Amino acid sequence: MGFVPFTFIDLLDILLVAVIMYWIYRMTKGTNAPYILSGIIAVYLLWVVVRTLNMELLSSILGQLISVGAIALLIVFQPELRRFLQMIGMRQKQFNFITRFFSTGEDRVKTNVSPIVTACSEMADERTGALIIIGQQSDLRLIAEGGIPIDAKVSVPLLKNIFFKNAPLHDGAIIIEGDRIVAAKCILPVTQSDVPKSYGTRHRAAIGMSEISDAIIIVVSEETGHISVAQGGNLHRNIDAARLQQLLQRYLVINTHKHSKKEVAE
Repeated sequence: MGFVPFTFIDLLDILLVAVIMYWIYRMTKGTNAPYILSGIIAVYLLWVVVRTLNMELLSSILGQLISVGAIALLIVFQPELRRFLQMIGMRQKQFNFITRFFSTGEDRVKTNVSPIVTACSEMADERTGALIIIGQQSDLRLIAEGGIPIDAKVSVPLLKNIFFKNAPLHDGAIIIEGDRIVAAKCILPVTQSDVPKSYGTRHRAAIGMSEISDAIIIVVSEETGHISVAQGGNLHRNIDAARLQQLLQRYLVINTHKHSKKEVAE
């Protein structure tokens, strides 16, 4: 048997496998999935050894286990697979140029940030915790379906009433699209990135949501009364009402080309 030369395709193959394995590690970091995956790999390696040694009975048993491995993976890694599909389905920044090219922009209702800023400022003064998602181009239906549908016009009293401490909908996040509150009590994916230990659950959820979508997420801390904004995986902390309005207008202008000049003038 002759020597097989190592080609560029072989190098590319190794690099792609390494990238995929690193991606899987990043996705499952902080969960029990790496340990489970290690066990599955160990079983597979044992099966290869057993087949090499022609141990028929053990090879048959392990072969049956591996044959249903795909179904087992779907069951075991259901949370990670759901998060992975959300990342693919919701993070559309790289592909939005197609829809933007054919879109006239007239079917999209512009978000009025004034009641949002006012409500957040008042909730901050009252130390009322809040988590608000302002949708843009990404599809937030998966997140909205996990909450309670509302479909109501955005207003200061409604926002404050939803996040009132004893209100039944105050836990979780609300989703705003255009001038409507679509859903409340929505559960967000928590970031798997390394963040300071001082970040609470709301801040981690806000960063996690901003990593898989182009949404703008506002956090009002119940403990400190500080306002934070997450977008694109970045978190702006401890901002006042004026700065909040500037950030919201800036992010909304970036993703609303037709109305950009009007919003800047306002």
